[in-house]
Amino acid sequence: MKSFLITTVLFLGVGMVYLFLMMSGTENYFTYILDDAYIHLAIAKNFAFHGVWGVTQYSFSSTSSSPVFTVILSSLIYVFGDHELLPLLFNTVTAFFIIFFLNKYFSDYFNEARSVIAAVFFTVLFTSVPMLVFSGMEHVLQAMVIVVNVLCFERWKESEYKDNYCSGWFYSSLALLGLIRFDSMFYFLALALVFILLRRFTYAAGVLICGFIPILIFGYFTHQETGYFFPNSVIIKGSRFDLSGNYFMQVAGLLYHKILDNRNFYFAGTLPLLISAVLIAKDIKKGLGFQQILSRNLLLIVWCITLFLHGAFSKFTKLYRYEVYILTGFAMAVIPKLKSVYEHKSYLLKENKGISVLIFLSFVLLMVKVGFTSYLTVVGSRNVYEQQIQSARFLKKYYPDAKVVANDIGAICYFTDIHLLDFEGLGSKEVVPFRMRPVGIDDQFERFLKSYTIQNGYQLAIAYEEWLQGHTPENWKKVAVLTVSGSNALLGEDHLYIYSIDPRIHNTLREQVKNFNWNKNITVKIID
Repeated sequence: MKSFLITTVLFLGVGMVYLFLMMSGTENYFTYILDDAYIHLAIAKNFAFHGVWGVTQYSFSSTSSSPVFTVILSSLIYVFGDHELLPLLFNTVTAFFIIFFLNKYFSDYFNEARSVIAAVFFTVLFTSVPMLVFSGMEHVLQAMVIVVNVLCFERWKESEYKDNYCSGWFYSSLALLGLIRFDSMFYFLALALVFILLRRFTYAAGVLICGFIPILIFGYFTHQETGYFFPNSVIIKGSRFDLSGNYFMQVAGLLYHKILDNRNFYFAGTLPLLISAVLIAKDIKKGLGFQQILSRNLLLIVWCITLFLHGAFSKFTKLYRYEVYILTGFAMAVIPKLKSVYEHKSYLLKENKGISVLIFLSFVLLMVKVGFTSYLTVVGSRNVYEQQIQSARFLKKYYPDAKVVANDIGAICYFTDIHLLDFEGLGSKEVVPFRMRPVGIDDQFERFLKSYTIQNGYQLAIAYEEWLQGHTPENWKKVAVLTVSGSNALLGEDHLYIYSIDPRIHNTLREQVKNFNWNKNITVKIID
């Protein structure tokens, strides 16, 4: 209990510093560091009040990357009302549960409270949980369920797989993980593979069934609405194979572009992989058999496999949000194995020099990561406030239920009742076929945008011109460009354009942009 209270106080202190710095740059208006948080809020609001699973209340859109998280938000909105702080409050409570279960986990290995506190706080900072709380996204929930899953698995394994209570929670948490984040599938596959190598086929089958059945059920309903099995964000942003052949070249391309040529992969995965390799090598030097090595290092091997699967088929980012479940798993697998080095202070012994250097580098990396993620948190919140929140306020004042084309869709959908065409495809199924093509944006897509917006009476667009790659429809007339001053941490571009699509509103729209009370850090240039 003492270690839990101390760690909680430390965590709250870090969070309060973040909150103060964030709100000092947003005119004391709390703003999430990602526009994506408002996508979850928009779907949750529409599902709670209109029974529509979509970013707008008018049609289904498979935009949420986390069905479970969105359903939780929708339930909270239904009970407590529409409050944009609900994701922040939910993530804060969830973070406390992370700390609570990490304390229980590390208390199984360390006797001294200070050792538990150090292990828990390192894990929380290493996985960027304080920053992710302010993202308003599902990643904190994913980390919490991973902590429960690993805690229950280790206790189940320690009982020689006889503890039915722990096995029940282990399999139940697997069933939940898949619908919290679809990239949890890589963990399921890695875990099942290691179980198969250990010849525990029943456990491997249980992992695959509990992990994939909920995903298959959700995919069935999504397919009925969109024709696609996964949400738009997954099928558009994820890696995929085509059926043209050259499979070896496709695999080689994935490995090169997604892993070998990806600096985010090295930054996130190099040290965990090296530490895992050193720890496994020690068991190999002891002359242990293959099965013994697998069993003793089961989770280390699982997370190494998961890391590569995630790298090939998902992505690593500077926010560490997609890989938070992997980093959490690595921390929980590695730290108990360093107990003897830490408690006996045997850092300088010959056999521990290699691991001691890696531990030191891990702490250096931790300091760099804390500084970098702090910058992203504070500046990212200000960026979203100055661009997406201001755009939403403009639309709410002048075009609250208009037909709008956009590429950043969260805030403008949550704060208004607009009809949306998302040319990135996340919120509009009409665009997905174009985004699935290898050629991407071309003349055909430009013709589609032109004809679709005219036929369906779209009035204006708020978009990054660069994202249209020179294929802005000729009937979209530039009204103004809005440029955010200062640092750009997380925005796609530091400037966006407002276009009139309906020529009848062009002059009116220009005057409205000119007269709107934009944030002081936005430079407005009217285009004649």
